[in-house]
Amino acid sequence: MQETRQNKIARLLQKELSVIFQEQTRGMHGVMVSVTRAKISPDLSICTAYLSIFPSEKGDELLENIEKNSQQIRYVLGQRVRHQLRIVPELRFFIDDSLDYIEHIDELLKK
Repeated sequence: MQETRQNKIARLLQKELSVIFQEQTRGMHGVMVSVTRAKISPDLSICTAYLSIFPSEKGDELLENIEKNSQQIRYVLGQRVRHQLRIVPELRFFIDDSLDYIEHIDELLKK
């Protein structure tokens, strides 16, 4: 039962964070940030979001910038989900490099 609720909240947070990043990166030409996965702790206090950043060369720089502005992102997220959630979870961000890994495997297979 609790796991179902966690999954629903994680999907909600993933969707809303995706919209937030899409709006914030609209002005930065040639940069795209998407949320590939979001996980929430059992007590709903911590949300771990995995980000896919294109181009990957700017990944570390953008992740550092996102972590600096995590409180502002949490505030905007709170404004968007204020009717669905009582408490907005703390946000933690990580780079999801699975697409780069898949691309590397494809290159190796082509050789």
